[in-house]
Amino acid sequence: MKTYTKRDLVRIIADQRKEPMVQVESMVDDVIRAFRSVMLEADPECRIEIRDFGVFEVKTTKAKPKARNPKTNEVIYVPAHRKTHFKPSKLIKDFLKQPLDIE
Repeated sequence: MKTYTKRDLVRIIADQRKEPMVQVESMVDDVIRAFRSVMLEADPECRIEIRDFGVFEVKTTKAKPKARNPKTNEVIYVPAHRKTHFKPSKLIKDFLKQPLDIE
């Protein structure tokens, strides 16, 4: 599986815009910083919607008073907390549903 890093994304955008990577990297950093600050300030939930890409959400989970530790079989309490969730747009979802051409 190929892993793309921020540097790979910066290179792709720089090639598309025909701009130096240094200039594009600051823009990508700004977008990532904005995402991070909105998600960290979620009180307690938030939703970031980007049309034709998807929705990032910070959601709260319920407390689980009777969770079980699989190693020790001990019953433990898991407090309510927040989690992140990504829901792809219809465009991406439809593309990913197409059958793979593996032979």
